[in-house]
Amino acid sequence: MTEKNYTLCASCPDRAGIIAAVSGFIAGHGGSICEASQHLDQVSGWFFMRYEIRADSMPLDLEAFREAFTPVADEFGMTWFATASERPKRVLILVSREDHCLADLLYRWRSGDLNFELAAVVSNHPDLESLAESHGIPFHHVPVRPDHRDEDFARISELYSHYRGECMVLARFMQILPPAMCAQYAGRIINIHHSFLPSFSGARPYQQAAERGVKIIGATCHYVTEELDSGPIIEQDVIRVHHGDTARSMAQQGRDVEKQVLSRGLRYHLEDRVLIHGNRTIVFA
Repeated sequence: MTEKNYTLCASCPDRAGIIAAVSGFIAGHGGSICEASQHLDQVSGWFFMRYEIRADSMPLDLEAFREAFTPVADEFGMTWFATASERPKRVLILVSREDHCLADLLYRWRSGDLNFELAAVVSNHPDLESLAESHGIPFHHVPVRPDHRDEDFARISELYSHYRGECMVLARFMQILPPAMCAQYAGRIINIHHSFLPSFSGARPYQQAAERGVKIIGATCHYVTEELDSGPIIEQDVIRVHHGDTARSMAQQGRDVEKQVLSRGLRYHLEDRVLIHGNRTIVFA
């Protein structure tokens, strides 16, 4: 029998009694806390929390839990959400021609290493159709034509709605999303950028890094916003390079970092471990 677990995430101005009120609410309804994470930002005075709640003994389904918790949240001025921990999120993956991030996510999805429902793969090129379909995943080719960008991105939004998407992953999708789309799905679009942002944003970061003679390169998983490559950062990592590396050899080495950083960032999002505060994130990893 599957355990019934809820995840409760909240943030609010710090004041005395927050933890006592939340834990008292959970205990008072017969639940127990099996994982607790808290953080106080000393600069802003903002408090963040994430609780995993064992809810088998609670007489509340998720909607009833949300309704019952609302007065507590209102008392402290919380921004919050509660989810059913065991229910996988529905994910749409967008990709262009490079397959390393897609192939890694397909493996992690198929093996159960990442718990999500893979709804479909969408690409502006037909190259990776066989890879998606070999895993039994629907593939949609949406070309994103320069003179029909609005129409083509509207088609991608239609597919996201059709598949009841809850998260959109840009697994080396080499197109800039329209501002309206970024705003509509704020906090639900995850991108992997092949650079240790904010360094070398935009196109050809490995070429930029080679020309600058850097000694480390990396990758950044972040939420997509209207400002290019400037959204809240979820995860980053780096590797060392040296003077003999070219842009091409850096790109070869960087692919491993890219797929690792993307999978970690996606895992944190899927498990509701990321709280967005302005253009920063608190990641309870």
